[in-house]
Order: sequence, then C-alpha cells, then structure tokens
Amino acid sequence: MKTMLRKIVKRAAITGGLQAARFLHAGGIMRQARGRGAIFTLHHVRPKKARTFDPNAHLEITPEFLDIAITRLKRDGYHFIALDALPAHLASENRQPVAVFTLDDGYRNNLEHAAPVFARHEVPFTVFVAGGFIDRKDILWWETLADLLGQEKRLQFQFSGEVERLDIETLQQKQAAFDRIATFIHSIDETTAVDRLKAMAGLYDIDALKLTSRLTLDEDGLRQLIANPFASLGAHTITHRALARLTDDVARREMDRSVARVEQITGKRPTSLAYPYGDTAAVSARDHKLAQELGFTTAVTTQPGTLSGTDDVMALPRISLNGYFQKAGYVSALSSGIPFKLMGRG
Repeated sequence: MKTMLRKIVKRAAITGGLQAARFLHAGGIMRQARGRGAIFTLHHVRPKKARTFDPNAHLEITPEFLDIAITRLKRDGYHFIALDALPAHLASENRQPVAVFTLDDGYRNNLEHAAPVFARHEVPFTVFVAGGFIDRKDILWWETLADLLGQEKRLQFQFSGEVERLDIETLQQKQAAFDRIATFIHSIDETTAVDRLKAMAGLYDIDALKLTSRLTLDEDGLRQLIANPFASLGAHTITHRALARLTDDVARREMDRSVARVEQITGKRPTSLAYPYGDTAAVSARDHKLAQELGFTTAVTTQPGTLSGTDDVMALPRISLNGYFQKAGYVSALSSGIPFKLMGRG
C-alpha cells in the first residue's frame, strides 16, 4: 500500500510541476532553459489496451499522442533532425531548437505504429536494438514479470536466501512484488537474476523467449523498418545489461558486438549508442570512455534534461515521452526545460 501511495504522490507531483512549467513557458519565462533542443525517448508506440495490472504503462504511448507531440513541437518552432546529425548541429551557429526522436529496444509496434507517424511528418528517428532480442536469445524481463504477476495470485521466487512465497492477489501486492523483484535483478549479477526469473516464469506456463519474439523485431522486421527513409538503427548492447556493473572487458564486448550485429543488418556501422536503462546506476564515466574509444559519435542516457550545447556527446540527456502524461501541453512543458531547471537538473 505504501509503495502504491508513493507512486501516486510522485505522479501527482510531476503533474503539478508540468502544469507550472506550462504556465511559465506560455508566459515566456525561463526561455533559456530550452537550450539547443531535446532528445526524446520512446519505447512502445501502440493503441492503448486496458490492463488491470500494468507496471510498464509509463513505457508506452499511443500513435495519436506521437502525432500530437510532433505537431506541438512544430508549433513551438522545433526543427527535426536525426541523432547522427546532432553533433554537427551543436557545433554550428544555428540556434533554432532541434527535436531528436529515439526509441529503445526495437519493438514490433515501432514498425507498425510509430514509423507511419514519423513518415507522415517527415521526422527522422533512431531505434536502438539489442542483439539478444533480435536473435531471440535474451528476454524482456520487465515484460515477463508484468505478465507473470498479472496472471497469478501467488508465486514462489528465490531472492538471496530461501525460496519465498509471495501473495499477489491485490494490485498493491502485485506492484510491491514487481518493485522488489526488479530491485533484486539490479542488486546481484543481472544474468543470474534474469535467468532465475525466466525459469520461474516457465513454471507458470510463460515462455519468456516467445514473449521476446512476439514483442520485438527480428532481423527481417528491422530490414523492413530501415526501408523507411526516416529510420535508422543504433546499438543497444547485446544482452541489455547495466554496463556499469560489468567488467571493462565485458562492457566493451557488449558495445562492440552490438555494433557488429547492427552492421550485419544495415551494411554500415552505427554511430549512436543507447546505454541500457541509462540512469546513473547503470552507466558510468568508464562506459562513456569505452563508447568514445569504440568510435561512437553520440551516446544517450535516460538522464532527463534539454541540450545545452556543451553536453558530453557520450552522455546526452533524453526526455521520456511518458504514458502517464500524454497531453500536448506536457510536451511543450518538457521541451521547455523548465521542469528540469526547477528540479536542479538543468
């Protein structure tokens, strides 16, 4: 109950902050917070399907909202460029704010629902893909966990010690279990924890690899995607593990193999990288250095903020278009940079 309450309070606080930013932006206050523009993060783009338990709702927006967001950014004077073109723009004297669109994980709906919207508006976009998802060798653990908790009323899971029984009849219990298992996955060796979840899901008749296949694009699907002249692919590692918790050699290999896997599909080396998870716990200064050494020209995090023009191109901020905040006014508020200034992040 406390977990759910904290989430509700946090969402209400964010909504209040966005509303305040809208008014400040409309009044022409704090204009400098917009900086040189913004990179936007998306995951799923698909028609909304009602789910009783939906812990990943923040990771999806509707195609209609994507259309609204692009339309609003056009109205606000943004120029749309591809991520690969960003370094040159930031080095130029052009001060028109830019909007850059990126999508993580390579979901099928990026081809089915997002690509037509981008093409209609002639907006470039980059999809970051993980080799293990393309080749159906790794699982989307957050999707697997959501499906598992959604269908069961109780289950058993081994954390650090003995196997524990989890009662998950109520939405509050389900959310608490989701948060606890997610925290556990990020607290020990990620491969071990995810393999444990994969095995447990199988006991409850959920094939996690089939879920990966159902939700993400394979090589043929990605080739269809890049036939769209506005689409490009970027690297997102192979196994989608938090790089900061890997050894130097393993982290480098994750990035380098991801480059090679994308090159097999597109015929050219990708120059952009999205760090898995992308927050400060998942990405370190060492990873920025590795990305630079491997020849990337841009690498993006999930740290929120607008582009200042002096950003480290190996650690660029992004703004999430969040499923909980699908209103045109919120797009203006976020891209204004005012919320991040108010939070001391800009």
